[in-house]
Amino acid sequence: MSVRIIAVLGAGQMGAGIAQVAATSGYDVILRDIEDRFVQGGLSKIEGRLARAVEKGSMDRSAADMVRNRIQGTLDMAAAAKADLVIEAVPEDPELKKSVLRELDGLAPASAIFASNTSSIGIGELASVTRRADRFLGMHFFNPVPVMRLVEVVRGKETSEETLQTVLGVCARMGKTAVEARDSPGFVSNRVLMPMINEAILALQEGVATKEAIDTVMKLGANHPLGPLELADFIGLDTCLNIMEVLRKGLGSEKYAPAPLLRRMVDEGKLGKKAGHGFYDYA
Repeated sequence: MSVRIIAVLGAGQMGAGIAQVAATSGYDVILRDIEDRFVQGGLSKIEGRLARAVEKGSMDRSAADMVRNRIQGTLDMAAAAKADLVIEAVPEDPELKKSVLRELDGLAPASAIFASNTSSIGIGELASVTRRADRFLGMHFFNPVPVMRLVEVVRGKETSEETLQTVLGVCARMGKTAVEARDSPGFVSNRVLMPMINEAILALQEGVATKEAIDTVMKLGANHPLGPLELADFIGLDTCLNIMEVLRKGLGSEKYAPAPLLRRMVDEGKLGKKAGHGFYDYA
């Protein structure tokens, strides 16, 4: 199956990044969200990144304009239904994702492929609300999408080989390295990463060391570009909490229980960089 039009559902940080990469790769893109302020915010992020690329000389003005002109912002779900490939990138809430996918499934042609950018929720669970389990899989991009090369491609039990190969081809055209993973809670990346972040939060909670010391140990001792607490702030503490809950429920083990400090910070609205405050102050 050939893909010419890609729809991205959700114009936040991830959705806007996916839309930019798709348009840069020559696809026509429909960027859809529920409110115009979200759509305009996503388009503004894209325009800002393109402008910086022009300033740095890594892209000329005409190429940047061409990328921007390939992206159509909309509130209309029916417009998104015209795409050959739909990439869902709404917040990491199972019921919200299911609601969006169910609505679009009723509008999209049978040939359309659906992909979810979920970082932890089961692909089979999400596909179950659609009539296209064979044309449904996971495309887990990493933030910032225009920079990070990895896409975790998650094949559900019913995902067809044609669907898989089509999406692998899309990843290749986007310049991404696609790594296949089985449909298991957290897949590979968050199955490994989130327990490490949670353990760092427990160490801070128990007074083992300061936040700066914990991050420095992992940066200098393990050669990580960001410490685990800095990374949690970058990801969003609410997202970290949601993923830990998915792991705890899906794998049936209390070893994945979220740190009480993580839960308390989310309750207090200290969600990390996007909120201006998390483990560190970004105000």
